[in-house]
Amino acid sequence: MIEMQDIHKSFGPKDVLRGVNLTVATGESMVIIGGSGSGKSVTIKCILGLIHPDSGRILLDGKDVEEEERDAFLARFGMLFQGGALFDSLPVWQNVAFRLLRGSLKRPKSEARDVAIEKLRRVGLTSDVADQFPAELSGGMQKRVGLARAIAADPEVIFFDEPTTGLDPIMAGVINDLIREIVVEMGATAITITHDMTSVRAIADKVAMLHAGKIRWSGPVADMDDCGDPYVDQFINGRAEGPIEAVR
Repeated sequence: MIEMQDIHKSFGPKDVLRGVNLTVATGESMVIIGGSGSGKSVTIKCILGLIHPDSGRILLDGKDVEEEERDAFLARFGMLFQGGALFDSLPVWQNVAFRLLRGSLKRPKSEARDVAIEKLRRVGLTSDVADQFPAELSGGMQKRVGLARAIAADPEVIFFDEPTTGLDPIMAGVINDLIREIVVEMGATAITITHDMTSVRAIADKVAMLHAGKIRWSGPVADMDDCGDPYVDQFINGRAEGPIEAVR
Protein backbone atom coordinates (compact mmCIF):
# COMPACT_ATOMS: atom_id res chain seq x y z
CA MET A 1 0.00 0.00 0.00
CA ILE A 2 2.82 2.42 0.91
CA GLU A 3 6.38 2.37 -0.36
CA MET A 4 9.09 4.89 0.50
CA GLN A 5 12.10 4.77 -1.80
CA ASP A 6 15.33 6.45 -0.66
CA ILE A 7 13.60 9.43 0.97
CA HIS A 8 15.83 12.35 1.98
CA LYS A 9 14.69 15.47 3.82
CA SER A 10 16.76 18.26 5.35
CA PHE A 11 15.84 21.46 7.14
CA GLY A 12 18.69 23.86 6.55
CA PRO A 13 21.89 22.15 7.68
CA LYS A 14 19.99 19.46 9.62
CA ASP A 15 19.57 16.16 7.75
CA VAL A 16 16.46 14.50 9.19
CA LEU A 17 15.79 11.69 6.71
CA ARG A 18 18.87 10.24 5.03
CA GLY A 19 17.57 7.61 2.68
CA VAL A 20 14.49 6.03 4.24
CA ASN A 21 13.28 2.84 2.57
CA LEU A 22 10.09 1.35 3.95
CA THR A 23 7.31 -0.85 2.59
CA VAL A 24 3.93 -1.27 4.28
CA ALA A 25 1.67 -3.98 2.86
CA THR A 26 -2.08 -3.55 2.41
CA GLY A 27 -3.92 -4.33 5.65
CA GLU A 28 -0.70 -4.37 7.66
CA SER A 29 -0.13 -2.55 10.95
CA MET A 30 3.35 -1.01 10.88
CA VAL A 31 4.77 0.68 13.97
CA ILE A 32 7.73 3.03 13.61
CA ILE A 33 9.86 3.38 16.73
CA GLY A 34 12.82 5.62 17.45
CA GLY A 35 14.02 8.34 19.78
CA SER A 36 12.74 11.90 19.87
CA GLY A 37 13.97 13.84 16.86
CA SER A 38 14.70 10.70 14.83
CA GLY A 39 12.33 11.75 12.02
CA LYS A 40 9.20 9.71 12.76
CA SER A 41 6.76 12.61 12.41
CA VAL A 42 8.59 13.95 9.35
CA THR A 43 8.18 10.52 7.75
CA ILE A 44 4.40 10.63 8.19
CA LYS A 45 4.22 14.23 6.97
CA CYS A 46 6.15 13.25 3.85
CA ILE A 47 3.68 10.44 3.10
CA LEU A 48 0.76 12.84 3.54
CA GLY A 49 2.40 15.47 1.35
CA LEU A 50 2.50 18.03 4.16
CA ILE A 51 6.27 18.08 3.67
CA HIS A 52 7.91 17.44 0.30
CA PRO A 53 11.02 15.21 0.34
CA ASP A 54 14.20 16.63 -1.14
CA SER A 55 14.64 13.42 -3.11
CA GLY A 56 13.22 9.91 -3.43
CA ARG A 57 9.75 8.62 -4.26
CA ILE A 58 6.69 7.72 -2.20
CA LEU A 59 4.13 5.38 -3.75
CA LEU A 60 0.58 4.84 -2.55
CA ASP A 61 -0.96 1.69 -3.99
CA GLY A 62 1.70 1.78 -6.71
CA LYS A 63 1.12 5.42 -7.72
CA ASP A 64 3.46 8.34 -7.05
CA VAL A 65 1.84 10.53 -4.38
CA GLU A 66 3.18 13.67 -6.07
CA GLU A 67 1.02 12.93 -9.10
CA GLU A 68 -2.23 12.26 -7.22
CA GLU A 69 -5.14 14.72 -7.13
CA ARG A 70 -4.90 16.26 -3.65
CA ASP A 71 -8.46 15.98 -2.31
CA ALA A 72 -8.96 12.43 -3.57
CA PHE A 73 -5.55 11.48 -2.19
CA LEU A 74 -6.20 12.84 1.32
CA ALA A 75 -9.67 11.26 1.40
CA ARG A 76 -7.96 7.87 1.62
CA PHE A 77 -6.34 8.71 4.99
CA GLY A 78 -7.41 9.03 8.60
CA MET A 79 -5.31 10.45 11.42
CA LEU A 80 -5.28 10.21 15.21
CA PHE A 81 -3.19 13.13 16.44
CA GLN A 82 -0.92 12.97 19.46
CA GLY A 83 -2.63 15.73 21.43
CA GLY A 84 -6.13 14.88 20.25
CA ALA A 85 -6.33 18.10 18.18
CA LEU A 86 -10.06 18.43 18.79
CA PHE A 87 -11.75 21.72 17.96
CA ASP A 88 -12.76 23.27 21.31
CA SER A 89 -15.56 25.37 19.79
CA LEU A 90 -17.30 22.42 18.11
CA PRO A 91 -19.44 19.78 19.85
CA VAL A 92 -18.11 16.25 19.83
CA TRP A 93 -20.25 15.01 16.95
CA GLN A 94 -19.06 17.83 14.68
CA ASN A 95 -15.47 17.01 15.60
CA VAL A 96 -16.02 13.39 14.60
CA ALA A 97 -17.89 14.33 11.41
CA PHE A 98 -15.54 17.18 10.50
CA ARG A 99 -14.57 15.73 7.11
CA LEU A 100 -18.15 14.72 6.37
CA LEU A 101 -19.41 18.28 6.75
CA ARG A 102 -17.11 19.84 4.15
CA GLY A 103 -15.02 19.19 1.07
CA SER A 104 -15.24 16.27 -1.32
CA LEU A 105 -16.65 13.92 1.34
CA LYS A 106 -19.50 16.27 2.30
CA ARG A 107 -22.78 14.65 3.36
CA PRO A 108 -26.11 16.06 4.60
CA LYS A 109 -25.81 17.28 8.19
CA SER A 110 -28.26 14.73 9.60
CA GLU A 111 -26.44 11.87 7.88
CA ALA A 112 -23.05 13.13 9.10
CA ARG A 113 -24.40 13.25 12.67
CA ASP A 114 -25.69 9.68 12.40
CA VAL A 115 -22.27 8.50 11.19
CA ALA A 116 -20.57 10.38 14.05
CA ILE A 117 -22.80 8.74 16.67
CA GLU A 118 -22.19 5.32 15.12
CA LYS A 119 -18.41 5.85 15.25
CA LEU A 120 -18.61 7.14 18.82
CA ARG A 121 -20.41 3.95 19.81
CA ARG A 122 -17.70 1.94 18.03
CA VAL A 123 -15.06 3.46 20.34
CA GLY A 124 -17.17 2.89 23.45
CA LEU A 125 -18.86 6.28 23.87
CA THR A 126 -22.63 6.73 24.25
CA SER A 127 -24.74 9.04 22.09
CA ASP A 128 -25.20 11.56 24.92
CA VAL A 129 -21.53 12.53 24.47
CA ALA A 130 -22.27 13.79 20.93
CA ASP A 131 -23.50 17.24 22.02
CA GLN A 132 -20.88 17.82 24.67
CA PHE A 133 -17.74 19.88 24.05
CA PRO A 134 -14.18 18.46 24.25
CA ALA A 135 -13.40 20.42 27.45
CA GLU A 136 -16.18 18.50 29.21
CA LEU A 137 -14.48 15.15 28.54
CA SER A 138 -11.64 13.32 30.25
CA GLY A 139 -8.34 12.76 28.47
CA GLY A 140 -9.25 9.16 27.68
CA MET A 141 -12.63 10.16 26.27
CA GLN A 142 -11.01 12.86 24.14
CA LYS A 143 -8.64 10.26 22.72
CA ARG A 144 -11.61 8.05 21.85
CA VAL A 145 -13.28 10.98 20.09
CA GLY A 146 -10.07 11.50 18.13
CA LEU A 147 -10.11 7.83 17.16
CA ALA A 148 -13.77 8.06 16.10
CA ARG A 149 -12.88 11.04 13.90
CA ALA A 150 -9.96 9.14 12.36
CA ILE A 151 -12.28 6.34 11.19
CA ALA A 152 -15.37 8.45 10.39
CA ALA A 153 -14.79 8.42 6.62
CA ASP A 154 -13.78 4.73 6.53
CA PRO A 155 -10.21 5.46 5.34
CA GLU A 156 -7.93 2.94 3.67
CA VAL A 157 -4.89 4.11 5.64
CA ILE A 158 -4.85 5.33 9.25
CA PHE A 159 -1.97 7.10 11.00
CA PHE A 160 -1.63 7.01 14.78
CA ASP A 161 0.73 9.59 16.28
CA GLU A 162 1.72 8.57 19.83
CA PRO A 163 -1.81 7.25 20.53
CA THR A 164 -1.31 6.63 24.27
CA THR A 165 0.54 9.83 25.22
CA GLY A 166 -0.85 11.32 28.43
CA LEU A 167 -3.01 8.33 29.33
CA ASP A 168 -2.80 6.17 32.43
CA PRO A 169 -1.72 2.54 31.87
CA ILE A 170 -5.26 1.16 32.00
CA MET A 171 -6.70 3.69 29.53
CA ALA A 172 -3.63 3.24 27.31
CA GLY A 173 -4.41 -0.49 27.23
CA VAL A 174 -8.03 0.24 26.29
CA ILE A 175 -6.94 2.53 23.43
CA ASN A 176 -4.39 -0.03 22.19
CA ASP A 177 -7.07 -2.74 22.12
CA LEU A 178 -9.51 -0.44 20.33
CA ILE A 179 -6.95 0.49 17.69
CA ARG A 180 -6.10 -3.13 17.05
CA GLU A 181 -9.74 -4.20 16.83
CA ILE A 182 -10.74 -1.35 14.53
CA VAL A 183 -7.78 -1.75 12.16
CA VAL A 184 -8.49 -5.48 11.79
CA GLU A 185 -12.25 -4.92 11.48
CA MET A 186 -11.83 -2.26 8.77
CA GLY A 187 -9.03 -4.06 6.95
CA ALA A 188 -7.16 -0.76 6.99
CA THR A 189 -3.45 -0.24 6.58
CA ALA A 190 -2.04 1.40 9.73
CA ILE A 191 1.14 3.28 10.53
CA THR A 192 1.78 4.16 14.17
CA ILE A 193 4.64 6.14 15.65
CA THR A 194 5.24 5.64 19.35
CA HIS A 195 7.76 5.40 22.17
CA ASP A 196 5.45 3.10 24.16
CA MET A 197 6.68 -0.47 23.83
CA THR A 198 3.43 -1.81 25.30
CA SER A 199 1.62 -0.16 22.37
CA VAL A 200 4.12 -1.63 19.93
CA ARG A 201 3.46 -5.17 21.12
CA ALA A 202 -0.31 -4.65 21.17
CA ILE A 203 -0.72 -2.91 17.80
CA ALA A 204 2.09 -4.01 15.47
CA ASP A 205 2.27 -6.65 12.80
CA LYS A 206 5.67 -5.27 11.82
CA VAL A 207 8.10 -2.82 13.41
CA ALA A 208 10.61 -0.44 11.87
CA MET A 209 13.35 1.25 13.89
CA LEU A 210 14.25 4.74 12.65
CA HIS A 211 17.59 6.13 13.81
CA ALA A 212 19.85 8.84 12.40
CA GLY A 213 17.54 9.30 9.44
CA LYS A 214 17.55 5.68 8.28
CA ILE A 215 15.64 2.49 8.97
CA ARG A 216 17.99 0.45 11.17
CA TRP A 217 15.82 -2.66 11.20
CA SER A 218 12.38 -3.72 10.03
CA GLY A 219 10.59 -6.99 10.58
CA PRO A 220 7.73 -8.85 12.30
CA VAL A 221 7.05 -7.75 15.88
CA ALA A 222 7.65 -11.35 17.01
CA ASP A 223 11.27 -11.06 15.81
CA MET A 224 11.96 -7.71 17.48
CA ASP A 225 13.41 -8.99 20.76
CA ASP A 226 15.88 -11.31 19.03
CA CYS A 227 16.70 -9.24 15.94
CA GLY A 228 20.35 -8.82 16.95
CA ASP A 229 20.50 -5.09 16.21
CA PRO A 230 22.11 -3.24 19.15
CA TYR A 231 20.12 -0.04 18.47
CA VAL A 232 16.80 -1.88 18.57
CA ASP A 233 17.86 -3.85 21.65
CA GLN A 234 18.83 -0.71 23.55
CA PHE A 235 15.68 1.17 22.60
CA ILE A 236 13.09 -1.52 23.33
CA ASN A 237 14.70 -2.31 26.69
CA GLY A 238 15.20 1.34 27.66
CA ARG A 239 18.89 1.00 28.45
CA ALA A 240 20.96 4.14 29.06
CA GLU A 241 24.11 2.40 27.82
CA GLY A 242 24.47 1.46 24.19
CA PRO A 243 25.05 2.88 20.70
CA ILE A 244 22.21 5.42 21.08
CA GLU A 245 23.58 8.38 23.00
CA ALA A 246 21.21 9.72 25.65
CA VAL A 247 20.80 13.50 25.64
CA ARG A 248 21.93 14.71 29.04
